[in-house]
Amino acid sequence: MNQAEPDSLAALEERVRQTAELVARLRQARDAAVAGQQAAERAAAEARSEAARLAEELEALRAERAQVRARVEKLLEQIDALMAG
Repeated sequence: MNQAEPDSLAALEERVRQTAELVARLRQARDAAVAGQQAAERAAAEARSEAARLAEELEALRAERAQVRARVEKLLEQIDALMAG
């Protein structure tokens, strides 16, 4: 066997080992990215749900304000009528 062959084989083994380590690191990075994406998607869904709930609450408050305004205007009209009469 030639001296270059064991060195060549050792270099090839080292490159295969490094490649395997790189693949493992890349898989871990991919798994972390997927987990991050899933967490972001859950947070976005929760935010959309909260936004919809707040929009409904805002509409209810606006309707209530309109009712209160109408009642106050009616009371003011009654007070004006009493003071005029």
